[in-house]
Amino acid sequence: MCEIIDGRALADKIKDKIVQEIVKLLVLPNDGNRHPNLAIILVGERPDSKLYVARKEKEATKCGIDTHVYKFAEDASEQELLDCIGFLNRDDLIDGILLQLPLPPQFNTDKIVAAISPDKEVDGFHPDNLKKIYAGEPYQMPVLAAVILEILTSINCNLQNKTVALLAHSDIFMNGIGEILKQCGAVILPCHYDENSKNNLQICTKQADIVITAVGKKHYLTADYLKPDAVVIDIGIIREGDETFGDVDFASASKVASFITPVPGGVGPMTIACALRNVLELYKKNKKF
Repeated sequence: MCEIIDGRALADKIKDKIVQEIVKLLVLPNDGNRHPNLAIILVGERPDSKLYVARKEKEATKCGIDTHVYKFAEDASEQELLDCIGFLNRDDLIDGILLQLPLPPQFNTDKIVAAISPDKEVDGFHPDNLKKIYAGEPYQMPVLAAVILEILTSINCNLQNKTVALLAHSDIFMNGIGEILKQCGAVILPCHYDENSKNNLQICTKQADIVITAVGKKHYLTADYLKPDAVVIDIGIIREGDETFGDVDFASASKVASFITPVPGGVGPMTIACALRNVLELYKKNKKF
């Protein structure tokens, strides 16, 4: 019997802890007794990106985090964006900077992310942070890694010697998240999503105890790709009109998996909650509570 992982309930627990901690911190003497502050950068008019930013603003406000949204036109220059990031890096009010992805194609995403101060970058994908992960030094937990670990902890899934299939187009996702899971004892399988080589992918994923997918292709992952009783974490988000879909064909996959995240209501709420928790951690670090 497959169990559905309730991402909204898990996210609410994280946000409740954020609220409690902020309330305690605001009682302590500090410079101005101010709330944590998050800057969100939005480029272009993608409906899904605008929706996600609005949700982040709403949830941040509920948690006691002040937000500042910087909006740029679709045809904005890379230099304009870099100038804004430079300004935010120097602004002592701002504790965290969150860049809404994806950016329009004219931007070099890696360059823009690297321009954010590693002391303020919320997602945890800054090159300096990734270097710390591989070096075994203390690092800021990347948001998606935090989401995955929270979900696995909630179902009492110990990663030691578990085989994991990580499917994504992003090397940052594959390498950074994969390294963290390896450090937790997991064995990362050499599975790679390839539209033209589905048989190879299927052979690989059917060996995995845990399948994590962030490909962005609607319902491509069916029961045929899964080992019986696999844990399935669907990070893929595909918007079609007012509807949201994931990478996983929930109807078929849920007949084989032991645990599965739905879309919507799974990873999405968790991503926002874990990002806000990172803002709180940056606030505490920068203000040296």
